[in-house]
Amino acid sequence: MTISIQKAYDEWSQTYDTDRNLTRDLDEQILREELTKLRFKSILEIGCGTGKNTVFLAQIGTRVHALDFSEGMIQKARQKVKTDHVRFSTADLMQRWPCEDRAYDLVVCNLVLEHIEDLSFIFSEALRVLEMQGKFLVNELHPFRQYEGKKARFDKGESVTEIPAFVHHISEFVSAAFDKEWKLIQLKEHWHGQDQGKPPRIISFLFENNGYSD
Repeated sequence: MTISIQKAYDEWSQTYDTDRNLTRDLDEQILREELTKLRFKSILEIGCGTGKNTVFLAQIGTRVHALDFSEGMIQKARQKVKTDHVRFSTADLMQRWPCEDRAYDLVVCNLVLEHIEDLSFIFSEALRVLEMQGKFLVNELHPFRQYEGKKARFDKGESVTEIPAFVHHISEFVSAAFDKEWKLIQLKEHWHGQDQGKPPRIISFLFENNGYSD
């Protein structure tokens, strides 16, 4: 069964943290490995979900602002992360984000862009809210997995709910970034420990704000 993205995540929020999900677990591992030795003044997390990564971001950021369009997910995140320097906002990422210009030195986006058709808008908004030389870290389901028909899904009773997704090739991510004059710092592919002999599960990009372009 396929339903709207927002409704699906509202429903999935009830079991998201306890469902077996190797992609979610690998994403969390990657984020911690990439950022654990760094510190940031202000972090924006787009698509925070139940706060699985917000907990860690609160440890490395002086201020953290987490966005998600699923109220069900946001409620779980608020229960999980109760600290004065983290705030949550319900927001549609395809509308202007509720953030001031040049307000952050790190934007993170984890397992979100497969649900976004227009990558250009995301890269434009991230550029707007980041200070110069600010970083944009993106972890996404690898296109090779998407080519095999893999997408976010969860069990609901005796049925399986598939969440609508858009296939984005590696070149799409890079082109969308370069069109806005981002600088690509790093590109990595990642496998879970149970992925031996399989295509990479997650692809990650690290971009740097190299100057604003309308």
